[in-house]
Amino acid sequence: MARTAEETPGAPHILIVGGGYVGMYTALRLQKKLRRELKRGEVKVTVVDPNSYMTYQPFLPEAAAGNISPRHVVVPLRRVLPKCTVRKARVTELNHDEGWAIVQPLAGPPERISYDYLVMAAGAVPRLLPIPGLAEHGISLKTVGEAIHLRNHVLEQLEIAESTDDVELRRKALTFVFVGGGFAGVEAVAELEDMSRHATKYMRKVTPQDLRFILVEAADRILPEVGPEMGKWTAEQLRGRGIDVKMKTLLRSAEGGLIELSDGSRFPAGTLVWNAGVKPSPVVRHADLPVDERGRVKGTEYLTIQGLVRAFTAGDNAAIPDLTQEGMFCPPNAQHAVRQSKVLADNIIRSLRGKSLKPYVHNNVGAVAGLGLHKGVAQTYGFKVKGWPAWFMHRSYHGAKVPTFNRKLRVLADWTLALFLKRETVSLATVEQPRADFELAALEDAKAKQAVRETAKEGAA
Repeated sequence: MARTAEETPGAPHILIVGGGYVGMYTALRLQKKLRRELKRGEVKVTVVDPNSYMTYQPFLPEAAAGNISPRHVVVPLRRVLPKCTVRKARVTELNHDEGWAIVQPLAGPPERISYDYLVMAAGAVPRLLPIPGLAEHGISLKTVGEAIHLRNHVLEQLEIAESTDDVELRRKALTFVFVGGGFAGVEAVAELEDMSRHATKYMRKVTPQDLRFILVEAADRILPEVGPEMGKWTAEQLRGRGIDVKMKTLLRSAEGGLIELSDGSRFPAGTLVWNAGVKPSPVVRHADLPVDERGRVKGTEYLTIQGLVRAFTAGDNAAIPDLTQEGMFCPPNAQHAVRQSKVLADNIIRSLRGKSLKPYVHNNVGAVAGLGLHKGVAQTYGFKVKGWPAWFMHRSYHGAKVPTFNRKLRVLADWTLALFLKRETVSLATVEQPRADFELAALEDAKAKQAVRETAKEGAA
């Protein structure tokens, strides 16, 4: 009978910090290429992530708009990585020089894990600026939980406006501010404006003209990934839909829900979505790894960490040289992350077998963005596409790229059903406080019992 990795003395242990694009795809490739070694216990792979699933982030705007079920944009790590050990925990400290990491599981005390090879793929978190009120009132769109919350919140704001005659309250509820003109910000504002406009069809007091969507971007253009011309076209399309696109504008304050912009405008808003950049995960700061001025792990063209042995990195938390553009680094997008993970996994295998490593070289094939139902923009292989064809390209590309056949089929089913059934516009905001009714019932019961006791005391007196 084959021995397990734990039973094999000296079996190399590969620790992957992060279960996102780089972490999951690296583990998948290692699982495929080292299947015999894993089966015989000659190598061990452990993936540590606070979530037990990988999120396909390009689908988050559609999940927030209700085009795709939120459960279908996540891939269960344990299901796709049966030969690896998946730990749902946070890495709180890491010492590569000594080869150990401290992880904090969901329950119980921290644990120490020893390893031989490290893959730092912790990804990125929203980059917040010291803007008054931002931390208290803003929300990002980086996780499936945020997508669910944002959908419920936007629909709840429409319900508030529908159920009140207070002019100021209605104006605030129907004002939605999105900061950041990159992919995340533009797709989010486009999808949620599309959903909100559809939701007003079933309301009596709220009309599409009452909705006020504002996109704030510090640069002089939006969607730089698709080029100046297509970025300009996208801005014109959004403005044609009634979305106020403000470029060369900064968010100054959001204190008390009152939005103040650098162009001097001040107005209350019930929704503030922040998609103005990302920064490396805090995990990087808790490790003894070399980082640059932006907090990214210093990587090489071989996807190794500068100055360290048996240490690899890629993705949003890493500064990887772009060999196709001298002096530049690979942008933090899914296209590079997926391709980097293949080279990274192969280089780990080469290192295990004493072979020389190969550099990562990839020419950008372009970019596609969805702008709501049947609307999109794309620039790929030098071709510029817009409108319905770009939207179809967007869905085709990401439908093909979403991991596992299971998820591809489920997403395709969501899209197919949407062709024949109307979009769901029901707010399930109560799921965020599932015990509210239970606690209210308990409180009412306690009050009733207290009233009975007081009445009994009065009768006795």
